[in-house]
Amino acid sequence: MPNPTNVNLIQRDAAVIWHPFTQHQIEPLSIPITHGEGVNLYDADGKKYIDAISSWWVNIHGHSHPYLAKKIYEQALKLEQVIFAGFTHEPAIQLAERLLSHLPENFQKVFFSDNGSTAVEVGIKMALQFFHNQGITQRRKIIAFEDAYHGDTFGAMSLGAPSAFNAPFQDMLFEVEFLPSPSDPEACITAMQDKMQEADNYAAFIFEPLIQGAGGMKMYSPATLDKLISIAHEHNILCIADEIMTGFGRTGKWFAMDYLVHKPDIACFSKGLTGGMLAMGITTCSNELFDTFLSDDRKKMLFHSHSFTANPMTCAAALASLDLMEAPENWENIARVQKSHESWINHLQNHPIIKNLRVQGTIVACELEDGQDNGYMHSIRDDAYQYFIKKGILMRPLGNTLYILAPYCITNDELKSIYAEIENFANGLID
Repeated sequence: MPNPTNVNLIQRDAAVIWHPFTQHQIEPLSIPITHGEGVNLYDADGKKYIDAISSWWVNIHGHSHPYLAKKIYEQALKLEQVIFAGFTHEPAIQLAERLLSHLPENFQKVFFSDNGSTAVEVGIKMALQFFHNQGITQRRKIIAFEDAYHGDTFGAMSLGAPSAFNAPFQDMLFEVEFLPSPSDPEACITAMQDKMQEADNYAAFIFEPLIQGAGGMKMYSPATLDKLISIAHEHNILCIADEIMTGFGRTGKWFAMDYLVHKPDIACFSKGLTGGMLAMGITTCSNELFDTFLSDDRKKMLFHSHSFTANPMTCAAALASLDLMEAPENWENIARVQKSHESWINHLQNHPIIKNLRVQGTIVACELEDGQDNGYMHSIRDDAYQYFIKKGILMRPLGNTLYILAPYCITNDELKSIYAEIENFANGLID
């Protein structure tokens, strides 16, 4: 018989909650999760789910990590919140210092916000106002990639090429010009060079470094991005790295930009920043950029704020996450996960419908090619999602793209169980 507690939670949820990225008319009711431990989530019936996507890419150390919880608790007993305009505190200062110590030398200032979308909004505003404060008024356009995803606020939506994500608001978004996917390097670089005929109109070039996440886990080479950044810099265009998904070990290094020779001018962080415990966004830049906002004229300051900017408890979570990130065993786990992914895709090279297998650090992705049109709205997504849920695996396919992006503590046996179910699902489509 169904667990009455589980049924009650489902009914109460359905009565009052509107869930994100959910078409409530046709999708199943939400599963009540009661607790998590390590790589696993547990529902009210006691069923276990391997969190193969780190709960939307945020959890890097495992659920309910006792060290992170302890540090948040300790901070809550000291200072839970203080306005960050005109005041500061040790956790914020220490977090900025430690984060900058892991970033390229050209990053010297940290601006706090609340999440990935707001970190991107801040980055856009920094870039546009950088020129405005110098009296350079014609540099108003942004360059981005096709299939880009940078968030769901209006500025961040503008940076995504027209799609179902932003269709109802398309005529309200600001002007952005898009390059072809960097997975076609020649076409992408040629398009960038062509745009440089009107370089004085562009303020910034924004990109997800090495991996376009929501666009289908599309992976591309550091050499391609290095070339694009060098072109932008030759024409005094600022480069913004959206490291919200790729940061904190996901690509096999601290940050995806660590693979680059040419470094961005602005970088945006969230998700793994706090180990997935609490919401926070950070945008970093150089002293040179920061100095253009210094003036006796208050109108030249950056007009951006959030009520919970640099919340002390969230800073404590991020500092604790950095402690775990810096431990040798963390990097051993990252290397182990990458090696496991590489072994699996070598095993599947000749599979009839599992195609385009690719790995970057701890992320592995592939497409299920069944003869239908590919893309985010591919009908196979719902069948695949439900199949994996029934098997006790949390995955959210991007259309016909399947990917694994798990906490680094996932074991090789847990990875093998996910690989096996991907193969079982794909083989069922052939039969």
